[in-house]
Amino acid sequence: MKKIGFLSFGHWSPSPHSATRSGADTLLQSIDLAVAAEKLGVDGAYFRVHHFARQLASPFPLLAAIGAKTSRIEIGTGVIDMRYENPFYMVEDAGSADLIAGGRLQLGISRGSPEQVIEGWRYFGYQPAEGESDADMARRHTEVLLEALKGEGFAEPHPQPMFPNPPGLLRLEPHSEGLRERIWWGSASNVTAVWAAEKGMNLQSSTLKEDETGEPFHVQQARQIRAYRETWAAAGHARTPRVSVSRSIFALIDDRDRAYFGRGEDSDHVGLIDNMRAVFGRSYAAEPDRLVEQLRSDEAIAEADTLLLTVPNQLGVEYNAHVLEAILTHVAPALGWR
Repeated sequence: MKKIGFLSFGHWSPSPHSATRSGADTLLQSIDLAVAAEKLGVDGAYFRVHHFARQLASPFPLLAAIGAKTSRIEIGTGVIDMRYENPFYMVEDAGSADLIAGGRLQLGISRGSPEQVIEGWRYFGYQPAEGESDADMARRHTEVLLEALKGEGFAEPHPQPMFPNPPGLLRLEPHSEGLRERIWWGSASNVTAVWAAEKGMNLQSSTLKEDETGEPFHVQQARQIRAYRETWAAAGHARTPRVSVSRSIFALIDDRDRAYFGRGEDSDHVGLIDNMRAVFGRSYAAEPDRLVEQLRSDEAIAEADTLLLTVPNQLGVEYNAHVLEAILTHVAPALGWR
């Protein structure tokens, strides 16, 4: 394992038991947690994106703010729903955030997850073309994004522009060199993982996956990663791809940990999500020595180069920094981190 990051869903709730009771709380605490995580030595700060929900939605202002207040930590998403995105505008937003961060953006995108509203992307002005599914539309938006991120000119300049243009066709600005190679596809199936490899995107595999064989979650996920890497090699891409997996992992160090997570799940479970039979990975919560033993048996963690730790953001910055520090100090070194 080369890198460890955190993944925040960015929930907020007016409940008196929540440390994030408003959108402002969640945004500002997300910045503070990224700053604290960088000081601890965490490698990445990643954020989920959900629309029509009391969660983080528009990622680029947050990513830019974190980029301006940190200097080393990777900054990313997991994932942006491409059904909702104008890929040209997204290129400009992503390029700006990446330049502010000095080239640290790791942009996770995907077809998206189950929604709060019916066909929410329609409210954003998008609809599938004739004969297209919403997943097809997401992949079409993605292909446009990937092409535009190359930084090649494609737009015919106006013969009488307001400002002088460079020669030739124009590209979107600001362009951030290298960002195209830092795009990740969030995949829940073997088929879409293979597609991501063909397109030259890194792979994000989450805490759930399409149940394709009935095997344990981590075994199916490891097979998915191997299929992705085999396709990548066959495609002849010049660089080495990156692969992340997400896990809920808590080292039980003190009474707070035991009170919050001492009765964590210890097995996978299966359910339906968007009419797909999915297997959901277990949570890990134990004393450090036992936790190391359990995680060494997780085949997908062994296959991946990056581990994203889901954090309970509603418990506040101080506690989440404690959760991350406990993993880095008591668990990660035994798994080969640094």
